[in-house]
Amino acid sequence: MSNFQQSFSQYLRNARQSASLTQAEMAEKLSVSRSTYTYYETGHAQPDLESLAKICRILGISADSLLGLG
Repeated sequence: MSNFQQSFSQYLRNARQSASLTQAEMAEKLSVSRSTYTYYETGHAQPDLESLAKICRILGISADSLLGLG
């Protein structure tokens, strides 16, 4: 796993937990399976741009902060 993947996964997990959402709740809001969402948080997969934008809207954060750029 690259440093970028690890950072993204960590930022995603922290943002979800700060929003007091479970992985299952995030998966439901994104219309993906829980296992797909879990892959995002473990670095085994990355969301496409549409899903990334949706994650940001759900969590109320910018893509820059989720990607560790801001």
